[in-house]
Amino acid sequence: MGEYKPITNDVPVDVESGTATRIDELKKSTRPAQHRLVSLDVFRGITVALMILVDDAGAFIPAINHSPWNGVNLADFVMPFFLFIVGVALALAYKRVSDKSDASKKAVLRALKLFALGLFLQGGYFHGVHNLSYGVDLNSIRFMGVLQRIAIAYLLVAICEIWLRNDGDGPPVDSGRGLLRKYRYQLLVGFILTVIYTILLYGVHVSDWEYAIQDGTASAPHYYYVKCGVRGNTGPGCNAVASIDRKILGLQHLYRKPVYKRTEECSTRSPQNGPLPVDAPSWCQAPFDPEGLLSSVMAIVTCLIGLQFGHVIVYFKDHRSRIMLWLIPSCFLLALAFCLDFFGIQMNKPLYTLSYTCVTAGAAGILFAGIFVLVDVYGLRKPTIAFEWMGKHALMIYIFIGCNLLPILIQGIYWKKPENNILKLIGI
Repeated sequence: MGEYKPITNDVPVDVESGTATRIDELKKSTRPAQHRLVSLDVFRGITVALMILVDDAGAFIPAINHSPWNGVNLADFVMPFFLFIVGVALALAYKRVSDKSDASKKAVLRALKLFALGLFLQGGYFHGVHNLSYGVDLNSIRFMGVLQRIAIAYLLVAICEIWLRNDGDGPPVDSGRGLLRKYRYQLLVGFILTVIYTILLYGVHVSDWEYAIQDGTASAPHYYYVKCGVRGNTGPGCNAVASIDRKILGLQHLYRKPVYKRTEECSTRSPQNGPLPVDAPSWCQAPFDPEGLLSSVMAIVTCLIGLQFGHVIVYFKDHRSRIMLWLIPSCFLLALAFCLDFFGIQMNKPLYTLSYTCVTAGAAGILFAGIFVLVDVYGLRKPTIAFEWMGKHALMIYIFIGCNLLPILIQGIYWKKPENNILKLIGI
């Protein structure tokens, strides 16, 4: 598994047999079987299982739930792992590109489909597990989300892989240095994106702002004023990530249940949800999108890192070389992450900081290398068969389980009253 042989057009024909063989059958007989990289499916399946675990148990076990703000918990690795996997898969999908324009059109179409699906699932059309109503006001639809972020990263990284590659007659790729040389323009894109993100995060001036909350028992909304007037702030209330989203997307189109509601400033039961403290800051109930615009810039960088790991599979057939070329940059990324965190660039998932990008990409690289050794090198597929299946059907599982579509559909079947449904019977 994991070996990719070049397709050849040299078709041997037995002219002495006197039998006429169709050309398409000859081509079919000489075309190598398309092998799936099983370890990539297993890695994707493990990430799906991790997503389900933290979604269901995170409320009861704070240590695996998303960190309320700074720091990383188990749940904070899910999104970067998916982005990393997308990058690896793109390297395998675009090993050979005969028509760059056609490949680009198909990549745009796939990204648009994924973005539209995310908009439908996470834009507010469904009103929750215990609410049989549906429909969304376009004035308050949520524009960004998990699938939308993956679609954006997929599109930009696919375009990089299609167009920013040196397919000329340069020296063969037989070392890590050769790989860096061949894809130097892709690395330059990642560096430029990181610089742009850093400049905006620490350079954008965040002005004072206000938001309104409509209390269900009151006719008039309550207005809250947040005083900022700063640059370079990475706290929940006055950061540039949220400021850019408010100005471009609009406050009404952001996620309304941000993780910082579980911080000590905003919850008496922190790190779990709880009542607001008496002296809670004014930003505690403000909308904030964890998949916003500026933070998605670094999500693209994560996908680009996964792309480079995928190139190792394409150009290196020796397992030892592959593993070393994965582990060395992974360890470097982890070391860089902790250094950045130590010097003040803290790991933060909602902001998708540089240190967070490095620590999650490094962890993804090490985990992927370990799975590759177990599954594709030693062939231990039976213990991971369930994860392999989940990896092959990751999008379907995410739609029905991760987005609660299955519980919503089941709840639609009830006896006499909506409350008399299977979900209530089993205690959900």
